[in-house]
Amino acid sequence: MASGLRLLLGQIRRPIVAANQTARCASRAASQPERSAEENEAVSPTFVNRNPRNLEQLALAVKDRGWDTIWPRREFYHRLEFSRTQHHVTARVFSSSSPVPVLSCSTREWALKKELASTNCVAACQAVGEVLAQRCQQAGITRMVYRAIPWTYRSDAVQSFRTAIKGGGITLSEPRRKYVGT
Repeated sequence: MASGLRLLLGQIRRPIVAANQTARCASRAASQPERSAEENEAVSPTFVNRNPRNLEQLALAVKDRGWDTIWPRREFYHRLEFSRTQHHVTARVFSSSSPVPVLSCSTREWALKKELASTNCVAACQAVGEVLAQRCQQAGITRMVYRAIPWTYRSDAVQSFRTAIKGGGITLSEPRRKYVGT
């Protein structure tokens, strides 16, 4: 039994390397194939877009043009509507695909109403603009169309609303739609 063990150990022993010789590693890293630039551009045929607003942000989504006789025009992704009544100020953001507002802000809301002296003054318009800009930023809407009615556009209340919205980081125009050739 001892002789069998010696024989086994003799086969396992490695040769001793001399001090002046260097041992080399027999294993090498596998060579990586060269990648072409076209591989990076390829899109999987089974790709599913999980962000429905992605095409909007790239200005590639289709904007519904509507009829030429419709006012206001329907060529937008998001539209800002601002209205003042005798008692309150209201601002709403509409999506092109829905008649229901996506976001809204009004002086009818108690949190805003209790901070204001009057619910229909210039300061109320500015406060509504600031709150709506913050809500839009939280929702990820940074660009929208705002077309004021021409005869109310010059008023101080509308101007203070516009500056509050712009001051909150909202751009009041949308990028032109890009047409991709097929």
